[in-house]
Amino acid sequence: MALSLGMAVGSAQTVCAEPAVHTVTIDSMQYSPPTLTVKVGETVVWVNRDPFPHTVTAQTGDFDSKGIAPGESWQFKPTKKGKFPYFCRFHPTMKGTLRVE
Repeated sequence: MALSLGMAVGSAQTVCAEPAVHTVTIDSMQYSPPTLTVKVGETVVWVNRDPFPHTVTAQTGDFDSKGIAPGESWQFKPTKKGKFPYFCRFHPTMKGTLRVE
């Protein structure tokens, strides 16, 4: 009995990966990580684990989360490259940096 093994020859497939999602945790009055580097079009999610509200407010005015309640989150998808230092309007000593490539 002869056994025939067939080989499929196909064209190369292009796989479009979903843009990455990055998380910044707000806990103990700190953004963690304090500096995050992402690509244009990727999503950044800030999750508030503190028992009081915080904001994510760019010094450049490019983004502002308004208040993020305890246990809630806010997301942002950058559309341009640059370095965006940010802070919490309620607690100005809290600072972070978003770098977009």
